[in-house]
Amino acid sequence: MNLMKFQIIDFLKDVLKEDLARGDLARDLIPPKKVTAKVIAKSEGVVAGIEYIKHFSYLADVKFDFYFEDGKLYKKGDIVFTISGNAKDLLSVERSVLNILQHASGIASNAYEFVKKTDKLKILDTRKTRPLLRIFEKYAAKCGGITNHRLGLDDCLMLKDTHLATFNSITKAVEKARKVIPFTTKIEVECETLNQAKEAMAAGADIVMCDNMSFDEIKKTVEFRNKNFPFVLIEASGNITLENIEKYEKTGVDAISSGAIIHQATFKDFSMKIQ
Repeated sequence: MNLMKFQIIDFLKDVLKEDLARGDLARDLIPPKKVTAKVIAKSEGVVAGIEYIKHFSYLADVKFDFYFEDGKLYKKGDIVFTISGNAKDLLSVERSVLNILQHASGIASNAYEFVKKTDKLKILDTRKTRPLLRIFEKYAAKCGGITNHRLGLDDCLMLKDTHLATFNSITKAVEKARKVIPFTTKIEVECETLNQAKEAMAAGADIVMCDNMSFDEIKKTVEFRNKNFPFVLIEASGNITLENIEKYEKTGVDAISSGAIIHQATFKDFSMKIQ
């Protein structure tokens, strides 16, 4: 995900606006002096959020020296970066900086745990993200080594069960979709049974999602694909955990998607200490 500077700065402005509101009540108490602080890891994991944090220097009188890049492993006790500058500004942005680092690194670290479980499958995230944090959270997940699924409803057409309920058949839905979507857009169809998966492939779907199917049905779906529609991609989704990834790998699917990568991630612990 290639983020441009203006996207990040606009995001950071909103972050600071949320915390500072009408101002930082402590600013008048702090002497106008230069200080340096270090940010220390209190656990281990994968760093994420640096790409965002570095742009605080455009909004406050602070500068950073980074010792880690996004996507790198860190250990407890590591100094991730130092921040120096006007004490008033440094203390005003402290919580925003740490929140970004903690949240992003939590997601990246969780994503990394999924990636470590397999070297054959693509691990995908989902659109189950917090409101207005889609790009930020998906960026963090990518730092952990996963592949982003679609970013929004305008990125690949997915025909879910709720969409298909408005049509007489999967075939009719795919046929109509081909007439109205852009020429380069892919179609993914969510299927709950082997027969639905067969119909979706025959109708011209580019990707078939095996949603909450049994392992046996997923294997049969992959076998049917291999024999008849080798260019169709098969994705498995639904209740996928760190404990059962290997079972999905054995089915032969191309990818698995899990909302838990993002929505079950927890903040990583970092502290900021003024030197």
